[in-house]
Amino acid sequence: MDLYLKDKVIIVTGGSAGIGRGISLALAKEGAIPFIIGRTKEKVDACVKEIEALGGIAGKAYAELTDPVQCKKAVGEALAKFNQIDGLVNNAGVNDSVGLENGTREDFIESIHKNLTHYYQMAQLVLPELKKYKGAIVNIGSKTSFTGQGGTSGYAAANGGRNALTREWAVELMPYSIRVNAVIVAECYTPQYNKWIHTFNNPKEKLAEITKNIPLEHRMTTEQEIADMVLFLLSSRSSHTTGQLLFVDGGYSHLDRSL
Repeated sequence: MDLYLKDKVIIVTGGSAGIGRGISLALAKEGAIPFIIGRTKEKVDACVKEIEALGGIAGKAYAELTDPVQCKKAVGEALAKFNQIDGLVNNAGVNDSVGLENGTREDFIESIHKNLTHYYQMAQLVLPELKKYKGAIVNIGSKTSFTGQGGTSGYAAANGGRNALTREWAVELMPYSIRVNAVIVAECYTPQYNKWIHTFNNPKEKLAEITKNIPLEHRMTTEQEIADMVLFLLSSRSSHTTGQLLFVDGGYSHLDRSL
């Protein structure tokens, strides 16, 4: 299926690793131009080189997304290089385990900035371009805003905010035919997830314990499966879909996990 994404310029925050990398690669394979924004130069450069080796085109900017000045500079670099922005994937964030019992007010506020504030900042910065091209925004969210996890108040609250902003922006931007949706992730095996699993003394057993509770096929969601949904939501193939929270999680968030 042609997604009509050829030559579309899509900003992907955190687009050089994990789910973000998967989205960037998938965009390039569809003929789109991912503009990758990340703070780690080596990872960003490596992802761009990977895309170019596959015959694709990608742009890049290095930015700490909690810094509004760096966010503005990065968007400016995207416009200077490609002269258009057709879509935004807000993806960057980290489950930083800022809990209620053992966290602090300062840590909680920092977690909100790391995981939510830049979603608003980036959307506001690209909005003039999205108005021109009737673009789309896809926010990446987490099961924690629906299921809870324990010990991660900051991250859960930020993801609740992502869900609310998805609906709010869908309403506010409707007059411009700008669609806004979110993809909710549960258990997706990324390098970051692999690192977390290996903090346990028995990583294989821990992983098996998790996957047995994923109803569909008892396996982790892949980065490609997340990317496929993101690309669909960015494309005109989903031209009458907005304000939706779509769960790509093998039924983890809503189905009986004893299945």
